[in-house]
Amino acid sequence: MTPAPVLDRLSTLADSTRSRLLLLLDRHEATVGELCSILQLPQSTVSRHLKLLGDDQWIVSRAEGTSRYYRRNPTLEEAAGRLWEVVRHEVANTAVAAEDTQRANAVLASRRATARAFFSTAAGKWDALRLELFGERQDGALLAALADPEHVIGDLGCGTGNLTTLLAPHVHRVIAVDGSAAMLDAARSRLPDGRNVDWRVGDLESLPIEDGALDVALLSLVLHYVSEPPRALAEARRVLRPGGRLVVMDMLPHAREEYREQMGHVWQGFSESQIRDWMGQAGFVGVRVHAVGVDEKAKGPSLFVATGRTDSRHTGRDGRTHDRDT
Repeated sequence: MTPAPVLDRLSTLADSTRSRLLLLLDRHEATVGELCSILQLPQSTVSRHLKLLGDDQWIVSRAEGTSRYYRRNPTLEEAAGRLWEVVRHEVANTAVAAEDTQRANAVLASRRATARAFFSTAAGKWDALRLELFGERQDGALLAALADPEHVIGDLGCGTGNLTTLLAPHVHRVIAVDGSAAMLDAARSRLPDGRNVDWRVGDLESLPIEDGALDVALLSLVLHYVSEPPRALAEARRVLRPGGRLVVMDMLPHAREEYREQMGHVWQGFSESQIRDWMGQAGFVGVRVHAVGVDEKAKGPSLFVATGRTDSRHTGRDGRTHDRDT
């Protein structure tokens, strides 16, 4: 009797190294070099196991500049998904998995450190750089998607506070979050009387904002710095009230490899389909993605604006769903 395909796939996961790899890639996207560092194995070994996982469709990969990033296949068939749930539960509760998680967190922290090092020294010239790269249209395109005097707006990845400064006089409150203390200091200096602005230091993948606190969340030219954009989008949904709206502005795909070294970019732009899929997976409905008209003064890549809203229920950090009126 020919064994069922799912049993064939079980043999792939029976190897402890491959199950550890898949557990890591279930949680984070990573390169071969990062996986070698986390598992403390040579590249030849990691590459061989990745190939076997890829041949068996447990993982997928994407090219980003000169690097290739791997992650668990998000579209596993139902039987394989159930199998992985069982294996993941067993692997995740081992001591070696706990060590892998610690090293993975260190790798993700080093990614963020590159961007933070740039922002720590660039706060004074960031506005001029934004204008040089993207021109004057990008802020207006974002503002056209919102504005209500009763709204609480989240400027997530606020940088030097350009958007916060524009929004604060017109809305009830702005919660401005950035991972760089230097950027927040620069933002505060341009809005010293920001009585309705709440400045907070934090990462986009773990926002220092309560569940359902925002009417509108903005991610303006910041998602390309995030190691795990789907996680940041899920966090944006968590902090939005039921029926709240997310507005994302960022770069379309480009070939400016120098941005990685010069400014710590993690992603070289995003396609419309990629953003639409991620926002849908995060739980946003009515997603729309539009390219922004090219500003003749801008020297940087073309931009897009994506919008979506939460439905009548939202998921909090506790994993529970909450109705609009709760």
